[in-house]
Amino acid sequence: MSASQAIAPYLPFLRRYARALTGNQSSGDAYVAAALEALIEDPKILEASASPRVALYGLFTKIWNSVVVNDGPETPEAGTGMPAEQRIGHITARPRQAFLLVALEGFSESDASQVLDVTVPELRQLVEESGRELAAEIATDVMIIEDEPFIAMDLEGLVEGLGHKVLGVARTHSEAVSLAKAKRPGLILADIQLADGSSGLDAVNEMLRSFEVPVIFITAYPERFLTGERPEPAFLIAKPFQPATVSAVVSQALFFERKARRSDRRASA
Repeated sequence: MSASQAIAPYLPFLRRYARALTGNQSSGDAYVAAALEALIEDPKILEASASPRVALYGLFTKIWNSVVVNDGPETPEAGTGMPAEQRIGHITARPRQAFLLVALEGFSESDASQVLDVTVPELRQLVEESGRELAAEIATDVMIIEDEPFIAMDLEGLVEGLGHKVLGVARTHSEAVSLAKAKRPGLILADIQLADGSSGLDAVNEMLRSFEVPVIFITAYPERFLTGERPEPAFLIAKPFQPATVSAVVSQALFFERKARRSDRRASA
C-alpha cells in the first residue's frame, strides 16, 4: 500500500483537528498541506509508528510545534492574577492539542501520547489543564439550531453543564434568524439539515450579515465538509456526538472568538 493510500481515510479528520486547533479553515488546511509535503518528500515517516494515523498526526504535530503561533512559549506562571478574558489567552497550544486529540479525534491515551511524544501521565495532565479550565473561563449565551427534540435536549444539557446559558432552540431557518436577531447569542450550535428542508448553513450565513458570532455546525456527514476544496466550516461536531467532543469544540470556538476580540481592541487602541 502506498503512503497516499495509507493516509487517505484520515485526511478529512486531520483537517477537522487542524481547523479546531488553529481556529479557521485556511490556517488549518495550510498546516495539513505542509504535513503532506513533508510526507511526499519522505514517505518513510509513516514507518515511525505501527499506525499510519498516529504517524500522520505525529508529523502534523511536529510541523505545528515548529512554528511559534497562538500563545508563544509555555510558561507555568502564565495568567496568574489576570482577569478571566486575559488568562484564556495564556492557555497554551500543547494542552489544547492533548484535549482535542482525545476529546475530538477519539485517540486512545496511548496513541495520543505517541502523537505528542509524551508519557501517558503527562498526557493526562495536559488534558486536565485544558478541558475544565477552558470552558469555565469563557461562559456565554448559546443558541441551538436543531430540529430533533432529543438531540436539542442533549445539547442543552451539555452546554449548560459547561457553564453556558441556552437562549433558545430553533427548528427552522426562519425561527433561527428571528431568535438570533432578538437575543444576539455569543455562540451558535447549528444543525446543517433542518426539519423544513432548509439549511442551517444558509440560516447562519444570513445571521452573519448582521453580526459576528462563532458558529459550530453539527452534521451526520462531516467528511462532506472537510474536503479542503471550498469554503467550509472551521468547527464541526459529528452525529452521533460524545459529550467530550461538544466540550472540546465549544471551548475551542470560544477561545478563538475571545482571542480575536482582544486583537481587535489592541489594534484600535
